Amino acid sequence: MSDKNVISEDLSRRIDKLAARSALTRQQIIEDALSHGRSLAWQEKWIEGVQDGIEDADRGNFASAEDIAAVLNRYDAT
Repeated sequence: MSDKNVISEDLSRRIDKLAARSALTRQQIIEDALSHGRSLAWQEKWIEGVQDGIEDADRGNFASAEDIAAVLNRYDAT
């Protein structure tokens, strides 16, 4: 009996695409999904959001000091 599990072509393609878009291996993506309950859909959305943020930063779109202070002050418990 083989110790390799067979997954659908669609899932395999999605895992390969995630691996290509991130610094993760196929194994890491699968382990994350199984160990932490992070579905492929969740991982795809996360990677997309990170890449969108990087592209935004590359265009020079950053939060201003005032924007950061407003967020920090909103959650300041002192």
